[in-house]
This record gives sequence, structure tokens and C-alpha cells, in this order.
Amino acid sequence: MNTGINIKWDASLYDDKHSFVFKYGEDLIDMLVPKAGERILDLGCGTGYLTNVIASSGATVIGIDNSHEMVAKASKEYPELEFRVQSATEFHFDESFDAIFSNATLHWVLEKEKAIDCMYDNLKRTGRLVLEMGGKGNVAGIIAALKSSLQKRGLVESAAKELWYFPSISEYTALLEKRGFRVIYATHFDRETELKDNSNGIKDWIKMFGSAFLKGIDDTVVNEILDEVQETLKPTHFRNGKWYADYKRLRVMAIKPGISLNAN
Repeated sequence: MNTGINIKWDASLYDDKHSFVFKYGEDLIDMLVPKAGERILDLGCGTGYLTNVIASSGATVIGIDNSHEMVAKASKEYPELEFRVQSATEFHFDESFDAIFSNATLHWVLEKEKAIDCMYDNLKRTGRLVLEMGGKGNVAGIIAALKSSLQKRGLVESAAKELWYFPSISEYTALLEKRGFRVIYATHFDRETELKDNSNGIKDWIKMFGSAFLKGIDDTVVNEILDEVQETLKPTHFRNGKWYADYKRLRVMAIKPGISLNAN
């Protein structure tokens, strides 16, 4: 996960209970169509699962993430691959890439224009960008319940935190086009996602992905908030003994043109 927010990631919890993040990314690789001999960047590689899947095509893949914990686990799991700790808004390589792939990362990057600049600058001419991220309305139910619970306890500053950037199709594709990309495919879709723990699905999700909302709050109060949020969401997010997250995704493919579209 690449994020400018100071979050310490639990890489083992990520793989154990939230593997749906990278498992759903496997069909995004079908859009990427990696080829032997290509040079590909996995932006926000996490624990390296999808980096390894891409590498199985014969492409040369480098995975970057700004989480030391994620990169350490990726390097341990896939020692034959190259992983680096780098930010989505500041990365640079002397040799550019045929493709940049990014799954479930760019919604963590609030400085989205900087990330788009980096992606553009590190792609070869005619290189492709294939990404999926949270789209407009992503986990809106969970966020609303959590912020409400925080506000009710007077934790206004915590509730006001902005952790994610969930754009609409028009908003994000306009940013890509402004930088010079040619967007050739974009879709925004619902993907309700089953959570692994049938008892604590919502609570585990918040601990994994929304922990910054709870930073600095007493553990007793945190547990009260987590219990309340999960109970609040039970009518809408729990059925047949399983918890679900209300995911909405944005999937885009764009090309860096052979000549600059911004040229006069």
C-alpha cells in the first residue's frame, strides 16, 4: 500500500484476513496482458502476491510500496523478485517501464496529481497504465457509521480525518488526460466483498484499513466504537452469517502517447 498517511501495516493480518484485496486483483492482470521481456512496475505491491503473478509471464517486474512492513514480507516471500520502499508520489527509475500496474493503492494517495506525474514520467512512450482503486462511494456505509460513532463521543478531529481519495470516472480520467494520458477504458462498478471473519468482519476491516481514525483514542473507547459500528451496520452489511464491505471500484486503462498530446 502506498500512502502518504503514517500507517504501520500489519502484513500478516493483511495476508491472513484481507487477501481479497490482491485476489480480486488477479483479473486486472488479464487487462494488463504482461509479456515476456517487458519491464513492468507494480505500484503499491503490498506483500508481493500480484507482483509474482505478473512475473510468471516472463516479464521483468519491480514492486514498490512505501510500507517497510509490506516490502519486507514481499522480499521474504519472493526473494527472486525486486522490491523497493518508494512512495507513489516521489518514485523515479532511470529506465522507464513498458507498463505500470496498480491495484487497490491509488485511493490511499491524496496527492493524486503527483502520483499521476510520477506514473507518466516513468512510462515509456506508448506504455500503458492499468489500475484499479476505490471509486466514488466506496465503503460509504462503513465510513459514515464510523464517523458518526466518533462524533457522538466528541471525537470531532478524528472523525474529520480524510484517509482516502475515491473519485468518480470523470474526475480521475480528467486528471489523467490533463497530464497527457489517453484513456482507452474506464469503468465504475459495485463489488460487494465478503469479509473473512464471520464474527468480527467489520471490526477487523476497520483495524486493518481505518486504524488512523482511532489513533490516540483509549483502547476501551476504541472497542466501544468498533462494537457500535459493527452493530449499526448489521442490517445492511450482514446476511446469511457473513459480513460484507460495500466496495465500489474504479478501473482504468490509459496509454502514454507516442507523441505528447500537450504539444502545440
